[in-house]
Amino acid sequence: MGNKLFVGNLSFNTTSLELKDFFSQVGTCESASVITDRNTGRSRGFAFVEMSSPDEAAQAVTELNGRELQGRTINVSEARERAPRSPGGNFSSPGGGFGMSAPPFRKEGGSRRGLRAKKRSIY
Repeated sequence: MGNKLFVGNLSFNTTSLELKDFFSQVGTCESASVITDRNTGRSRGFAFVEMSSPDEAAQAVTELNGRELQGRTINVSEARERAPRSPGGNFSSPGGGFGMSAPPFRKEGGSRRGLRAKKRSIY
């Protein structure tokens, strides 16, 4: 287990300092940062806490997961590395860019006007 922990289901009023004090009950808390919304500056309800050793991080998970902080039952788990994002969004190919993995824009056969023209040309 690493030193970094994910803390979820936080109250929107919880500050980083309060969270650091809360985790200091278990061991040495190196840092605590509540994640805020970029546009509004309001808390997003989760945070990351870094403990001084992996043993203290494991102890924090076992002792603080499910405990109440400011009226909310918090979830504490080991933080996972963020998956790299592809530059093309959801439909990009593994190599990036605009590949053939994007869904077709229209159904096969084209527009209604085009289908009518095809029918007229057949008769």
